[in-house]
Amino acid sequence: MRTAEFKRKTNETDITIKLDIDGTGRYSVDTGIGFFDHMLELFTRHSLMDITIKTSGDIKVDGHHTIEDTSIALASSLKKALGNKEKINRYGFASIPMDETLTNVTIDLSGRPYTVFNCPVSQGRMGEMDFEAVEEFVTAFANNLGANIHVNVLYGSNRHHIAESIFKGLARSLKQAVGIDCKETGIPSTKGEI
Repeated sequence: MRTAEFKRKTNETDITIKLDIDGTGRYSVDTGIGFFDHMLELFTRHSLMDITIKTSGDIKVDGHHTIEDTSIALASSLKKALGNKEKINRYGFASIPMDETLTNVTIDLSGRPYTVFNCPVSQGRMGEMDFEAVEEFVTAFANNLGANIHVNVLYGSNRHHIAESIFKGLARSLKQAVGIDCKETGIPSTKGEI
């Protein structure tokens, strides 16, 4: 089974995550930041993973540490659950429309972290969450999963719609990338490991 439990505790956050890659999209999320919870819930639902996240953070300062550290812990638990990545598709792509917004997300579970984040909006708030935290989430996720992630928001103006399309795109591309290829006989790389 491709499952993992992960704990991360610092002076700024205390996080517990349980993850099942081969789930059905069930979630239990509590980070103390309502909009971020919403993004993680739809991420879980659209990735079809089962994820439980409990984060206590210094949100009296702001949401930055909570969001970035939750991303680190989520990516670390996913990396642990993937093991040696045998028989996975490795690559994933999703194009997600959300009203006036269109976002493309492409991922390679290559073991080499890299992030490209192109978006027409960079500032503003959605509830208690700063929009710039979306890029921080994606970057921390790529770095700790060891993934190459390209986010390209082709157009859009509503911050809520843009953020939602990014999280859904990340979920759908990951669903494809972590899926099992029944024709693959080992690690999907000429190097023999990723």
